Amino acid sequence: MASRLFGIDLGGTKIEGAVIDPASPDRALTRLRVPTEGSRGYAHVLGQVSKLVGMLEIDSGVRRPRRIGFGTPGVTDPSTGVLKNSNTLCLNGRRLREDLARVLGCEPHIANDANCFALAESLFGAGRGRGVVFGLILGTGCGGGVVVGGRVLGGLHGIAGEWGHNPLRAERTPCYCGRRGCIETVIAGPALERYYREHSGANRRMPEIVARAAEGDRAARSTLARLRSKFAEAIAAVINILDPDAVVIGGGVGNIDLLYAEETRRAVLKHTFNHELRTEFLRPTLGDSAGVFGAALLSAASRS
Repeated sequence: MASRLFGIDLGGTKIEGAVIDPASPDRALTRLRVPTEGSRGYAHVLGQVSKLVGMLEIDSGVRRPRRIGFGTPGVTDPSTGVLKNSNTLCLNGRRLREDLARVLGCEPHIANDANCFALAESLFGAGRGRGVVFGLILGTGCGGGVVVGGRVLGGLHGIAGEWGHNPLRAERTPCYCGRRGCIETVIAGPALERYYREHSGANRRMPEIVARAAEGDRAARSTLARLRSKFAEAIAAVINILDPDAVVIGGGVGNIDLLYAEETRRAVLKHTFNHELRTEFLRPTLGDSAGVFGAALLSAASRS
């Protein structure tokens, strides 16, 4: 029997783990979660990961393998081995790979969580069969991953695909990264909700804003118009450089229908260095499983 793969998706609010069969890597044999509780510090997060791996062993009846794949917020700097750019701040500046190896007694293989999402969707999800796939996460933050020929591109600095921290024209909102006007400060869910609040005086979540736009709410319509125009500008820059076959849009904001509408494609084309736009904009098909499946696939790729 082929060995099982363990994958861990280390999120800001929860840590999810799955055990999968390499013969059917798009279906979990076991899938469990524990809270991240990052506010309690780095050592506590490591303890939560260790707890989850133990739970996976018990629930699946499978001993932990020698290699485990991890999707993380932020990226590991290839030159220093430390994690950077994570919005789970206690992870930044830490040698996460080394510490996980010590705590778990295994060989961790780590990639950015958006890279894991992109890998899973390109191999087994919406982007299957496409040569170049840009997988982006548009939710509470903005992340991205590039997959070419079934392989994730990490890049010299480990930041390939990090589209969320490119600046948008005329935008000046401060970002946690220390810069201003990042894509994440404009079209991530919290940024859009803030824009709606500033124009309506009401606090509403994105699903309600979308519903109110359909009912004629002026501030809600303005919020979605902002999403369309700023998304078009942001994704066109990626298309001009990468020219992908497909863009798979994950995250809560990625559920909004207008991102896939013809009017949005026309808006993107205005910023694209071409007379037509053939790139597909696709909804993910693996749901919230993509990140943890992609993490498990990291350990499989390391064996080749």
